[in-house]
Amino acid sequence: MGKLSKNQQKREIMAVDVKQAKQSTLEDLSFQFNINRTKEASKSTKAIVINRIAATTKEDELALKIEFTLLPSKASFSKINLDLYFQEQLLNSTSLIIPQSQLINNDFEYPQVLEMKGIVAGEYLIRVEMYEPWPSGEKLNFTAKEITVQYVPQTREERLVKIPTVKSVAGTDLTVVSSTAKNIYREIEQDQKQESMSRRDEW
Repeated sequence: MGKLSKNQQKREIMAVDVKQAKQSTLEDLSFQFNINRTKEASKSTKAIVINRIAATTKEDELALKIEFTLLPSKASFSKINLDLYFQEQLLNSTSLIIPQSQLINNDFEYPQVLEMKGIVAGEYLIRVEMYEPWPSGEKLNFTAKEITVQYVPQTREERLVKIPTVKSVAGTDLTVVSSTAKNIYREIEQDQKQESMSRRDEW
């Protein structure tokens, strides 16, 4: 086999260089794509789902119950904020500490009662916003839900107001809605009552 001319040698060297450059580029792209894909896969999907806002009209009061679910589980959250709006005006903002007890599932409810004295009869928009607070002020995993409430006052007030006040706030602890947990707590209360009654009988 004859020796290659200088021009042929140059062409072969250039072809090898081009092939290696293409391969290096493809490997870099593949590596970067795999890194991005790994990052995306590693991000757990977190969400706050407001299932229902229940409203019950009492005498000069509007009782609200916000029911929500934390996904993928309550363990993914430590604290969330709940903002309550009435006719687009912020009434109350509450920070809720998420309990991590094994007796509790991922469903929660949070009650609030509005003082409606002086509010005229009519339809009113109630909106609940929930999110994870961030030091930068960003609202992570933000979600919102609205309902329209038909309010009819039970008593007539001389002094009318446009915006109600929050009569009671449940605090930062959430109400457990897990049926299992409710039954356990109910049994504990019954046992305590029975023990108390037995002690009284013994006296």
